[in-house]
Amino acid sequence: MTEREVEQGQGTLTHFNEQGRARMVDISGKSETSRSATARTKVTMQRATLELIKQGKIGKGDVLAVAQVAGVMAAKNTSNWIPMCHPLMLTGIDVRFDDNGTDELYIEATVKTKGLTGVEMEALTAVSAAALTVYDMCKAAEKTMEIGPTRLLSKTGGKSGDFSAER
Repeated sequence: MTEREVEQGQGTLTHFNEQGRARMVDISGKSETSRSATARTKVTMQRATLELIKQGKIGKGDVLAVAQVAGVMAAKNTSNWIPMCHPLMLTGIDVRFDDNGTDELYIEATVKTKGLTGVEMEALTAVSAAALTVYDMCKAAEKTMEIGPTRLLSKTGGKSGDFSAER
């Protein structure tokens, strides 16, 4: 595979140089486009724990408000967590919660930018940090909570086009 094929996305792995070592991909030749990504995870817990969250009875404070801020902050700082991620100027971050009347708290984040590379990692990082924050704030009530699966639901923009996972 030639370097040109890798740069054009025709190869399978673009984060390796000719010596097989990790590199940050050069995106300087890409076109700036509007891009978005939505990711989802869930935190499974006892129904009683979820009720404590919804009623604001967790001693550390408003769990969903803190988790929402954690998700926003994580998305903004993704390049500090993921070594080969580019620092991006994000134009929008929305973190949402839904329990669908179950013992599962679903967390979704949509991240937007106008730039040279996508925001999939920022959306995935946002939901991961929000879920970890829920766990941290509620672990005194329940240590058996489970996080995941975490996945990309959709992305728009860029050369590779749009993507939408089956829900």
